[in-house]
Amino acid sequence: MKEVGIVNRELARLISEQGHGDLLMVVDAGFAIPKGADVVDISLSENCPMVIDTLKELKKFFSVEKLIFANDTKSVSPTLFNNIRKLFGKSMPVEMVTHPQIKEMSHKVKAVIRTGDFTAYANVILVSGAGPRWFCEK
Repeated sequence: MKEVGIVNRELARLISEQGHGDLLMVVDAGFAIPKGADVVDISLSENCPMVIDTLKELKKFFSVEKLIFANDTKSVSPTLFNNIRKLFGKSMPVEMVTHPQIKEMSHKVKAVIRTGDFTAYANVILVSGAGPRWFCEK
């Protein structure tokens, strides 16, 4: 029985299926997830769990090389935006797109994690990257 790490079997599966450059999206409770997308819905109730809490756990086991946000996240929910930036570090590259663009990009993600977050525009795309475990001789 798995007792450490992410114990939700579907989340563990999503993470293990991600390769370098793949896109994983973490969304709020109201995001219009494309039909046919590979989705793990972890929402329990209003604001449970929150996007930031989900990202804190994912960050422990999933390497990210870039974050993609809609401009609305920064302008409408700046505290959330800043908290996510702090979580991943100021050196983490960030790409800002329009809300229609992030909705279009959601059709290209490998998987979506839906939370119970009711924060407006609490949606982020994580670009899978190579973490610090990789050995480079030079």
